[in-house]
Amino acid sequence: MTPPAETRHVELRRGAYRDSVRLMQISQAVSATPGVSAGLVAMATPLNLDLAAGMGFAPPPDATANDMLVAIAADDDDALRAALARLDAELNRVDRPAAGGGATTVAPRTVGSAARLLGANLTLVSTPGRYAFVDAMDALDAGTSVMVFSDNVSLAEEIRLKDAAAERGLLAMGPDCGTAVIGGVGLGFANVVRPGPVGIVAASGTGAQHMMALLDAAGVGVSHVLGVGGRDLSGPVAGRGTLAALDALDADDATDLIVVISKPPAPEVAALVRERTGRLSTPVVFALLDTGQPDLTEVAAGVLRRLGAPVPSPWPSWLPAALPAAAGSAIRGLFSGGTLCYEAMLIASGALGPVRSNTPLRPEWALPEDLRGDGHLMIDFGDDTLTQGRPHPMIDGGLRLDRLAAEAADPACGVVLMDVVLGHGAHPDPAAELAPAIAEAKVPVVVSLTGTAGDPQGLARQATLLRDAGAAVYASNAEATRRAIQLVTTRDTPL
Repeated sequence: MTPPAETRHVELRRGAYRDSVRLMQISQAVSATPGVSAGLVAMATPLNLDLAAGMGFAPPPDATANDMLVAIAADDDDALRAALARLDAELNRVDRPAAGGGATTVAPRTVGSAARLLGANLTLVSTPGRYAFVDAMDALDAGTSVMVFSDNVSLAEEIRLKDAAAERGLLAMGPDCGTAVIGGVGLGFANVVRPGPVGIVAASGTGAQHMMALLDAAGVGVSHVLGVGGRDLSGPVAGRGTLAALDALDADDATDLIVVISKPPAPEVAALVRERTGRLSTPVVFALLDTGQPDLTEVAAGVLRRLGAPVPSPWPSWLPAALPAAAGSAIRGLFSGGTLCYEAMLIASGALGPVRSNTPLRPEWALPEDLRGDGHLMIDFGDDTLTQGRPHPMIDGGLRLDRLAAEAADPACGVVLMDVVLGHGAHPDPAAELAPAIAEAKVPVVVSLTGTAGDPQGLARQATLLRDAGAAVYASNAEATRRAIQLVTTRDTPL
């Protein structure tokens, strides 16, 4: 019997706009509607139009980047109506007007006018990269510091933006700044943490989140987390954002100790930053991930000791009675957090030798475009090349689920190592999405779980779901990696 044809729906919502994170969340919600096989809600940029075409949709030829594209494939008309209703509900949840009466005010038409109207002192910019620089400069001209969540901002524009902020006595975080916490308010992908004495300067979003979560597990909170963007400690940018963030935290009465987190910086920039920290009144601890340097868990333990706080021994974990045995001897890492992937590769390569990746430690360890290879592999699914036109894996784990099934079926695979990152902006229930696939896997699965008790997903609930599905779950990414190494070197599966 021939199955019924799919119902396909494409429309443009002209003048409608949401930032990229919100559109990722809306796309995921629409796609999760029963009877929907594909859903895309995105601004109609050339990249997203190409993505829609690749999914089998025919976008209107007059679409522009100022239009919202809606493309849905459903089993039938009823499923389509349900998906559109879910779409409207998600959009209206954002658009709901504030309570109260009074005269109608004209909505501001620029970032700067909005900042002035609200009396804001910080602006978050999450517009497409080619517009983000103009919007961020507009915010600086209005007298606010700025967090640029957007990526695809040029290096020259980043330098101009940070110089302009310095001239105005303001702070420019980003571009590509995914995480910040200002006075207890999380921006972008951020965990719910208690207030405390530690300030964090981070050229890494998930690195900052992991440090926050480790400190929170030990009962220590943060004052502020200032993201600076992944290129800030490169030679051309020369630590402009990091130096400004250090000065800001040094002047903050609530900050007693500062942690600087980054992948390896340019040597001359590292020297510049260390020289600056020597002139600060606030002590600074470095977490610069590199060969021979301490991992994030070791740095967190050092921070706790300096504050006179007890170090968890061991760090929290949620372990099943045993893990399934596997004949293979290769680690296969499937990560959503780039810094967590990088840390795991540093630890694993030191013990096992070359680890191939799409973001390799060495050029000769690079994976081909199909991300397939023999031996030890670790894939950063959050890399820009894998998130073009699709939600970040912290929001939509579809690619990782497919790869988990493939690795579990590979006789060479000895263990799958994964991260799960909680917090605002992330998937509302990632463990429920992953648990069935973990339960079906015939190889050990080890999970690094980054989150706090206050996160909306519920740390304990997420950990329990993953453990009950058969995964060994660790709050420390470094400890999770070392357990994975132990599994492929000793084949010791009891826990």
